[in-house]
Amino acid sequence: MAKTTGITQANMTAGRRFLNDRLDWNLLRTYLVIAQESSISRAAARLHVTQSAVSQALKRLEEQLQCTLILRQGTRFALTETGDEIFRIASDIYSNVSRLSAALENRSENMQGKVRILCATGLEVDSYDTYLARFHQQFPRVELEVEVMRSADIISGLLQKTATLGLGLCRLPQARLERRCLITQRYAFYCGRSHPLFGQGDLTLESLQGQHFVSFSSDQLGGNLSPLAIFRDQQGYTGKIIATASSLEEVRRLVRAGYGIGSLPEHVAARDVEQGELWRLPPANGIADLDIYLLWNREQKLGSAESVFLEGLQHQLLTPAEGRSV
Repeated sequence: MAKTTGITQANMTAGRRFLNDRLDWNLLRTYLVIAQESSISRAAARLHVTQSAVSQALKRLEEQLQCTLILRQGTRFALTETGDEIFRIASDIYSNVSRLSAALENRSENMQGKVRILCATGLEVDSYDTYLARFHQQFPRVELEVEVMRSADIISGLLQKTATLGLGLCRLPQARLERRCLITQRYAFYCGRSHPLFGQGDLTLESLQGQHFVSFSSDQLGGNLSPLAIFRDQQGYTGKIIATASSLEEVRRLVRAGYGIGSLPEHVAARDVEQGELWRLPPANGIADLDIYLLWNREQKLGSAESVFLEGLQHQLLTPAEGRSV
């Protein structure tokens, strides 16, 4: 019996030595992305490989570890208890590997190229700002070109492969575009200081009946901001659209100027409300939540600098805040 136990322990030791010496980091990295995305297909798109390649990598990792990492039943996707532990370990390994950039500082400084970003107006995302600063520190010779435009134009530009990535609204999935949610913005109604409803504290939704509105050009049925138009229609508002603009800053300007009631993201309007330039109107819980996405064309061939930027940004956005490196 003792002899059998000794053989078992020897086998376990040999198995651990095999994992230490032979485990393929690429398998762990693929598993890390699968777990982050909760999807084989989305992991394949992010890694720019086929779904079959991702499935085979997962199978090989499970064979090497001799355990099941993921349970899939129909559309359900869940990590096993062991799979969850391996995910945490893989995340730690990825974080440590990322620190190699300090040891390879000279190589980082030599990386060159351009990253072209199409960005919607009024974008405020702390994790994105943090990533921009860190990326520049690591790759100071990589150029960034940022162009602000309407979300519809961002989607069009990405479909035409004229930019590395986009940051904007994308209400409906696009066949060739990948998207990851950056932030959810809550829109609410506001009016300017010269508007007759400014300063009134006992207003209801019915109080807005008959008032004129300022709207976005994409604030139409089928547009990226159509939930704003749908809300007005549902309330039966009959006021005229007195002014329209394609940019967030211009809509905000028109509302402040008193042209009419306008829908603005809460974080954009907050300072004007505090300074007495805008007045928050009903409903108290806002009128719509709209997602801002990180977007890119999965069919586009990216340069080295573009690939590093996009992959790093995805990791930044998908890593819990307490685990992000700054």
